Amino acid sequence: MNTNLTPDQSDIIKERLRQARLSFNLALATTATCALVGFCGIGLVLIGKAPEGTITTTGGLSATVYCLKLARDANDRLDELAKDLNDD
Repeated sequence: MNTNLTPDQSDIIKERLRQARLSFNLALATTATCALVGFCGIGLVLIGKAPEGTITTTGGLSATVYCLKLARDANDRLDELAKDLNDD
């Protein structure tokens, strides 16, 4: 890894790390929220409110999949940053 970075390069790296951390934290929080929504939907199905439960569960699971994609993208950005640092 090259430690002779210009101040601009250092600022760019710090900003990319900050954005990746925020994206990951957002994805983690929303995934947890969507999982709770999904469990609420399952509860609705179990107590006999099948239409409402199905809609709630489907919405929670769909949002969870999107949030996991967001977390994977944040991880990919960190991997790209590490590769860029090793190339310099």
